[in-house]
Amino acid sequence: MNYRWVAVCFRRHFFKVFSTFCIYILCVSVLFFSITKVLKWRFVCLEPDDRPVWSWRCQAGKCVKIAAKSVNATAGEKLLSKNTCKLTCAPYGTLWPKPSGYIQVSSDVVSINPNSIYFQSMPGQVLPPKTNALLHELGQVFIRNIFLNLKGEPALKDPGHNFVVTVVLARTNVTTFTQDTDESYELTVSKEKNSAVTALVNAFTYPGAARGLETLLQLITYDDVTGSLIVPSAVGITDRPAYPYRGVLLDTARTFFSVEALKRLIDGLAASKMNTFHWHITDSHSFPFELKSHPQLTQYGAYDKKKVYTHDDIRSLVHYAQVRGIRIVPEFDAPAHVGEGWSYIAQPGDGPEDYVVCFHAEPWQSYCVEPPCGQLNPVSSKVYNVLSDIYSEMHELFDSDLFHMGGDEVNMNCWNSTESIVNWMYEKNMNRSDDDFHELWNSFQQEALKRLEAINNGKQKPIIWTSTLTTEARLKRFLDPKKYIVQIWTKGDDQTIANLVNNGYPVIFSNYDALYFDCGFGAWVGEGNNWCSPFIPWQKVYENDPMKLLSSLGVDATPATRRLVLGAEAALWTEQADEHNADSRLWPRVAALAERLWSDPQEGWESAEHRFLHHRERLVQRGLRADSVEPEWCYQNEGSCYLTT
Repeated sequence: MNYRWVAVCFRRHFFKVFSTFCIYILCVSVLFFSITKVLKWRFVCLEPDDRPVWSWRCQAGKCVKIAAKSVNATAGEKLLSKNTCKLTCAPYGTLWPKPSGYIQVSSDVVSINPNSIYFQSMPGQVLPPKTNALLHELGQVFIRNIFLNLKGEPALKDPGHNFVVTVVLARTNVTTFTQDTDESYELTVSKEKNSAVTALVNAFTYPGAARGLETLLQLITYDDVTGSLIVPSAVGITDRPAYPYRGVLLDTARTFFSVEALKRLIDGLAASKMNTFHWHITDSHSFPFELKSHPQLTQYGAYDKKKVYTHDDIRSLVHYAQVRGIRIVPEFDAPAHVGEGWSYIAQPGDGPEDYVVCFHAEPWQSYCVEPPCGQLNPVSSKVYNVLSDIYSEMHELFDSDLFHMGGDEVNMNCWNSTESIVNWMYEKNMNRSDDDFHELWNSFQQEALKRLEAINNGKQKPIIWTSTLTTEARLKRFLDPKKYIVQIWTKGDDQTIANLVNNGYPVIFSNYDALYFDCGFGAWVGEGNNWCSPFIPWQKVYENDPMKLLSSLGVDATPATRRLVLGAEAALWTEQADEHNADSRLWPRVAALAERLWSDPQEGWESAEHRFLHHRERLVQRGLRADSVEPEWCYQNEGSCYLTT
């Protein structure tokens, strides 16, 4: 056999077969690659996120949800995202609270580049160092909040234009909010051809600039149709609040709240143009305030050593609030609402009742409104020395023009059951009648005020709660209307309100039937519902108009009367709330109060509902655990969730 010939034949056939096989593999690969590309292209084209199923159409001031295929492209209609429609459809868009003055917002939008935002004061304007530092920090907050619009969204398809934000201050040295602070502002946004988008916030004061920047923030949103961050191309707004006092009270004595939780509250206040956090920091249940002059009061009064607000904590919160144009008003409630910790500040030679009486008295219903009981001893000079120390340390920490002295729910039986107090009254030729004990209470109040004014040089206006000391028979006898602000916590139809205003007292409304947000839950002593039930819906908060309440009580709405109504405050007492559910108790109902006090709307809550739902979404975006108000379907289908009467 010729092996050489066989080898040659083998090589020829092998290369022929191998070449055919390679061509076959190549063809199959090309075919597979082509099919894959086609399938992938078809998959991308059908991807719901890439081609919206729904669009929104602005009709009669409402955003109507329609199928994307219903968009009339031949008539020039374009796909419109939900956010863009809500922003540009109605006169007030998604603004909350709505501006009280002139407003013009273009329906055309322009994209902005979140990575090219230039935040500045007016070029050439030299700001005081403190103002400059605060404005710089506020600018960082502003930019961080803009980026929250992009959280969870895909990468921007349209990078957008440069965005230049300029703040102009008329009074550059006003950085802290007080009752006299001008919060008005003007906002303009414009876009010239082939140039950056510019925004100008013109305000008298730093707090006013903070309000204007919040409005600008609310005009910026993410458009999921164009894949861009947008703002109306032209804006003109002139705005100012109707009432100077717009607050929220949070009780951190019955339940301790972390500093982070309190900062979250301040964020919500800023987002809603509120201006005051009323901090009820101590009560009979606990004393979490670090009192360096009497450390035992904190050591034994706090729930534990981790549940204390140190001086550094408080300074941090005051600064955090100031950056956002918010004031923190501290409250030390006295002579009632004291207890835990006070028994341990006694010095050698002090008697057992030199500071607090009726502490843990039983049955508690006879000595206080809720356990644990405790009231200061008004006839002991040692009490007033401690009060001076408390006032001094609070004055050092809180940069506020107001100080809340509490002064409610004093139990006369407690004092009447205390031998040292009764003996003192006999020595002063006093009896044990109800009027005599109110005289005693008044003497306490006058001495406490004297101690407070010695600390603050009379520069802080004291606030007290309505009580049996503010009834018609005792009001002018005991309390000077030039010295006090009275905070109302009775029902809105209480004649005491009319009596206060008619006698010239400045007032803050916190009528419990509309503004106590702890109402409407189960009882925590006994069974059934708590004392102030039922639950208060946001609609009732929105309709709680201070001037209408006064009018219903027969008080004429004169300019002088209007000046006496400083505003209102929502309150959350925390027998049944902590930082895990407080957000949902407060928000978004506080926002309803915010529009009532900022805008003083003449329309009912129905006209505000769509914006209110959107603001609730905004609060959640900002990190607040705001309660749900309606199904999301209602948010997407404006005007469809209603009752006929």
